[in-house]
Amino acid sequence: MLRKVTVAAVCATGRKWCETGRELASLRRIEARGRCEDSAAARPFLTLTMPGRNKGKSTCSCPDLQPNGQDLGESGRVARLGADESEEEERRGSLSNAGDPEIVKSPSDPKQYRYIKLRNGLQALLISDLSNMEGKTGNATDDEEEEEEEEEDDDDDEDSGAEIEDDDEEGFDDEDEFDDDDEHNDDDLDTEDNELEEIEERAEARKKTTEKQSAAALCVGVGSFADPDDLPGLAHFLEHMVFMGSLKYPDENGFDAFLKKHGGSDNASTDCERTVFQFDVQRKYFKEALDRWAQFFIHPLMIRDAIDREVEAVDSEYQLARPSDANRKEMLFGSLARPGHPMGKFFWGNAETLKHEPKKNNIDTHARLREFWMRYYSAHYMTLVVQSKETLDTLEKWVTEIFSQIPNNGLPKPNFGHLTDPFDTPAFNKLYRVVPIRKIHALTITWALPPQQQHYRVKPLHYISWLVGHEGKGSILSYLRKKCWALALFGGNGETGFEQNSTYSVFSISITLTDEGYEHFYEVAYTVFQYLKMLQKLGPEKRIFEEIQKIEDNEFHYQEQTDPVEYVENMCENMQLYPLQDFLTGDQLLFEYKPEVIAEALNQLVPQKANLVLLSGANEGKCDLKEKWFGTQYSIEDVENSWAELWKSNFELNPDLHLPAENKYIATDFTLKAFDCPETEYPVKIVNTPQGCLWYKKDNKFKIPKAYIRFHLISPLIQKSAANVVLFDIFVNILTHNLAEPAYEADVAQLEYKLVAGEHGLIIRVKGFNHKLPLLFQLIIDYLAEFSSTPAVFTMITEQLKKTYFNILIKPETLAKDVRLLILEYARWSMIDKYRALMDGLSLESLLSFVREFKSQLFVEGLVQGNVTSTESMDFLKYVVERLNFMPLEQEMPVQFQVVELPSGHHLCKVRALNKGDANSEVTVYYQVSWSHYAHGRALF
Repeated sequence: MLRKVTVAAVCATGRKWCETGRELASLRRIEARGRCEDSAAARPFLTLTMPGRNKGKSTCSCPDLQPNGQDLGESGRVARLGADESEEEERRGSLSNAGDPEIVKSPSDPKQYRYIKLRNGLQALLISDLSNMEGKTGNATDDEEEEEEEEEDDDDDEDSGAEIEDDDEEGFDDEDEFDDDDEHNDDDLDTEDNELEEIEERAEARKKTTEKQSAAALCVGVGSFADPDDLPGLAHFLEHMVFMGSLKYPDENGFDAFLKKHGGSDNASTDCERTVFQFDVQRKYFKEALDRWAQFFIHPLMIRDAIDREVEAVDSEYQLARPSDANRKEMLFGSLARPGHPMGKFFWGNAETLKHEPKKNNIDTHARLREFWMRYYSAHYMTLVVQSKETLDTLEKWVTEIFSQIPNNGLPKPNFGHLTDPFDTPAFNKLYRVVPIRKIHALTITWALPPQQQHYRVKPLHYISWLVGHEGKGSILSYLRKKCWALALFGGNGETGFEQNSTYSVFSISITLTDEGYEHFYEVAYTVFQYLKMLQKLGPEKRIFEEIQKIEDNEFHYQEQTDPVEYVENMCENMQLYPLQDFLTGDQLLFEYKPEVIAEALNQLVPQKANLVLLSGANEGKCDLKEKWFGTQYSIEDVENSWAELWKSNFELNPDLHLPAENKYIATDFTLKAFDCPETEYPVKIVNTPQGCLWYKKDNKFKIPKAYIRFHLISPLIQKSAANVVLFDIFVNILTHNLAEPAYEADVAQLEYKLVAGEHGLIIRVKGFNHKLPLLFQLIIDYLAEFSSTPAVFTMITEQLKKTYFNILIKPETLAKDVRLLILEYARWSMIDKYRALMDGLSLESLLSFVREFKSQLFVEGLVQGNVTSTESMDFLKYVVERLNFMPLEQEMPVQFQVVELPSGHHLCKVRALNKGDANSEVTVYYQVSWSHYAHGRALF
């Protein structure tokens, strides 16, 4: 699953949200499908917040760069100007929306694509999305556009508690695909860093408001690798500065104001070898927005007076990033590169590197910025993607007219491909103990391989990660879970610039350990090496490759519409990496089975070439070294001699580790079901009994063989005490743990599921191809009906939940939200209440007693929609009722907390943050308007 994740953070200036989405956009988690997802994938040194733009103020001037006028004459359509343009229109005749047949796209994709290359060398991909236009072209009316925007709504699942933090990376939410059910949970943690959960919620909410937007993205094929040694962070700084006004539109905040006025937003991010800019806006303002935006690449002002202000914005991003364990690990990892390799650079930049040191060394930062822009922001390094509800001819005319003015300096693009083997050093193959910010035990094993981008048609690391990240029988994680040594495993390559560039590719395996697993981390590493040795001995298997290929093909064939901003960002980077025909597919599909390519990568994953990083608070006091930029405490040591000698030897394989069996959950029937009841615009209640009710809607819009199922098992038992809320959290986390192995094959086959500890009941959400979806739903209900836990699993989950609660409390934003909801909602138990109840001690017997009582009396509310008949949908509710065999509730109960009506006026609540080492603050302003007192506003600060 390609996980798209947008990360946002408030800079200290408080002026603007700075999103760093593109760095996480290719994040893929290692499922049996193998790719690190969002997300994000478990990447040991994942850049959660790569340097992005948070705009400050400025007004400035750079000299013009003129196109050199050369005829670039490369493959693809070259856009013509003047008479040539009209000639092209005439040639095409009435085919004003004819796309390029060379570009391979999904059969379910209604968009049309056209590639052009301007005379200045800029390459552009035009995307015409006339879907839902009912045959209309041209500009939409104001009423149409406003009506489209009002169609979107939210469906929030409030979460009573926390899900176990199941990885050592920040930013993985297994179910961000459940876009029908945005969660605004105060303490729901699939991930080890709750800020990313909140950010994904905001991203999902944003997605709903941008589905009808026009969007554009531009990728410059240069990034932080090009930073000069004496000005670390200059590429990131320039990414900020170019947006400080242009010669044509000199108001440095004019573009932001224009977008804000017309329902849009913009952003930028700097990676190792690429810099990406993007924006979205209402369709009728798209052409003007394109013109305003393009001026930043044609003639940005970048006045000297703006330098200091924008340095502070960059420094704020840096300060915000410092408490992130993922960012700290990345900087530590980069420091292991051989001297002279760009991975050792400080990409972020801060006030010290961009202001104080340059001043001390008589460096003119303003002049160097202009030099950097003139050298690297050249049209022939750029790829552009625009998407709108316009014809391709219209888009081509706009792009040609506007972007042909971007200068081309005619200089060769910088190439770092000769700097190979950056981590072939004695310092790499060591054990690094690291003190994390959060309470976590995690082991990350990393290999640095030769660049793998040229093998994109085979994707050897994708194949390997599919197997390494498998969670079913015979997998590494299954074995470690049975030992109660691990909670989660992620691995592979996230395909960001940090993990895959022209000098190397990373393959990493990151394992979230239990307390006992931390004590046995050498055995955990040994298990990983045994599994890899088994794969090396067996060699690549065509059956496995074809299974991965089939699943990826199914997903691509029936892919759903995505956020246009996300989409254009991804496409403009793909244009830098893949040939024309693979712009849309190069990062998604497996094209060719070449076992020798897979074996070559696999055979490099040996213990002698591995880097081990062990994160744990238990390392406190044992780490005498400190990383320069983020202050990470760490120590370096050789692997214990006994283990080192064993790993060098021809060690035995583990008989409990083996390849996965054939996947029974892969859909093969994609037939669209006929209606067996009248069509409806909204879900209708088709079953209503004392034990439950069912809402149903047959898909009549998207016409894809998928379905969505949501069931809420409501019980008044949960909110009777803080201890009950904690027991419910433990119950849901153990149930999720129990399902991890048997349900993993379904997850691999794109049958997504999630269990949520709701405030008033258990929420079960299932989504995917409808053919095998009932099998997964029944599996979940079976495990719920037969719930059990061993003492070892109970102890493991409760200990991990203590860390989860603690990590929620030490973050200002989550603590602030918890306090706000405690003030506003009647009968709510705070995180402090829950933490105390957990620390007071709970027993396995009390858990089992609670679960029996919970299952004995319920009200079940279900929703089934998609490619399912009404008769089939009723079977889901019937299975729940019969399998759980519960009594109905004695009386109806609300499923939301009653909100306190605040006294009129302004109220201020101050809370001291619990983490003294975190310099960031959180300010929440809450406005309440009572319908009975509509004229009187109330505010809580």
